Amino acid sequence: MGRKRKGRDISGWLIVDKPAGVTSTAVVNKVRWAFQAKKAGHAGTLDPDATGVLAIALGEATKTVPFITDALKSYRFLMRLGQATNTDDAEGEVIAESAERPCDEDIKNALSGFVGDIQQVPPKFSAVKIDGERAYKRARDGEDFEVSARPLWVEELLLTDRPDADTVELELVCGKGGYVRSVARDLGEVLGCFGHVLSLRRVWSGPFRADDAVSMQQIEALAHDPALDAYLRPLEEGLSDLPCVSCNEMSAARLRHGNPAPVIGGDVEYGEECWAAVKGQAVAVGHFKGGELYPSRVFNLAPQ
Repeated sequence: MGRKRKGRDISGWLIVDKPAGVTSTAVVNKVRWAFQAKKAGHAGTLDPDATGVLAIALGEATKTVPFITDALKSYRFLMRLGQATNTDDAEGEVIAESAERPCDEDIKNALSGFVGDIQQVPPKFSAVKIDGERAYKRARDGEDFEVSARPLWVEELLLTDRPDADTVELELVCGKGGYVRSVARDLGEVLGCFGHVLSLRRVWSGPFRADDAVSMQQIEALAHDPALDAYLRPLEEGLSDLPCVSCNEMSAARLRHGNPAPVIGGDVEYGEECWAAVKGQAVAVGHFKGGELYPSRVFNLAPQ
């Protein structure tokens, strides 16, 4: 029998404005400690030097993480023209330089080639796995290896500012698995001038916005204080991209045990993935078939 995990049975989302210089894992650990929570996880890693929205799920909300991970995300970043680095950001060593500086019109024209369904090669200094080992570990060891291209949906890529000849500000909206560093690297190559990321901020992730995020200073100041709970957002916000169906208490009891149960589907189509709620509280996620929900994951929340 496994050892029972210590901590509070607390569930919900905390939206953190991650500062530069810390890993996403370190932020998750700090949040878990501050809430004394049994379980915590995040919905999409940010590089250590990146800032912005890091959505952290506590307790039962961790079961909704995949829905935020799969959602669209928006990034604002500064790109340095004229230099390529081995990490595709400002932390790496410069490996190529160019005196070419494209005009704004040339940059805007090039951006269209990065919108829609594209193939993207992740940076060698990234967490993707190559033969079971993280790429960044191989890169640090000086190994010569190739990273395979991966599909990425890019909703939008816009030039928003040109502070000087060497620097441009861009905004990217993309799906799961996007690497902003790869966008800067590849755009620099298309423009014939090289490029890398100077700074990066995630502005929003699915339903969560940076304007609604809390700082690490606030979390540390209120650690182990019940007042910190007020910053938690409902588990149900992690399901906002799915349609909702309603059910009564009898159906909710069946769903919580993993059994299909009658629900009121509204406009939900046959076979569509959705979530069921009783009195507004999430009960289960599953597929709607013939007036019933067939649960794929259930939530064990205290009754409201």
